[in-house]
Amino acid sequence: MNNRCLELHKLFNSMKRYTFDTIDQIPFNNGIYIFFEKGETYNDYDRIVRVGTDTGENNLKSRMKQHFENPNKDRSIFRKNIGRAVLNKDNNPLLKYWNLDLTNRANKDKYFDADLEKERQQLESWITNYLHDNMSFVVFPVNTKEERLRLEEAIISTLYQSEDFQASKDWLGNYVLPTKANHVKDARMWLSQGIKAKALTDEEMDKLYKICGVEDESSIDSLH
Repeated sequence: MNNRCLELHKLFNSMKRYTFDTIDQIPFNNGIYIFFEKGETYNDYDRIVRVGTDTGENNLKSRMKQHFENPNKDRSIFRKNIGRAVLNKDNNPLLKYWNLDLTNRANKDKYFDADLEKERQQLESWITNYLHDNMSFVVFPVNTKEERLRLEEAIISTLYQSEDFQASKDWLGNYVLPTKANHVKDARMWLSQGIKAKALTDEEMDKLYKICGVEDESSIDSLH
């Protein structure tokens, strides 16, 4: 599994890199995205820290903007987990309020707190700046939802199962408190779902190369 993990890093590190201000340049509307974070490395490559997709139709760019731009942690589990890490690291009591999902009308009526909202908005701004300053990503097109979800979980599981796929000791995600449903620290990525899925098959890896415009691992170096 370690060799397959290295293959994935070599492949995705060879691709066109995007940032928050180039999302509109993505030339397709459905696909899978792979995030990298400053300071995180795997062998000689930037380490993958998140794998995700759009579950609707033609929502890829809007999903990326939800992560990077929308100051609402209840619309992006990526943002929510970054906030959890920051608050837990600082032992900030805002964490309890941050964990609430206020998109639920009943929750909003019951728990909304104007003073805590100001603190939440300040943290949302910090998260936006953190994402802008530290995150970049690559994307590749996958048209059907079924195939997107399968390749997404397969990539996640392949990375997770690789023993040498490790976060740095200073990685912010290490501060996300583990729960029954939250496995960010264990996953070594900003995600929890998909880690127990079936890993990439040889056929799926070959499909990834073709989707990403590469014949096989040996041809990656010729791209540059």
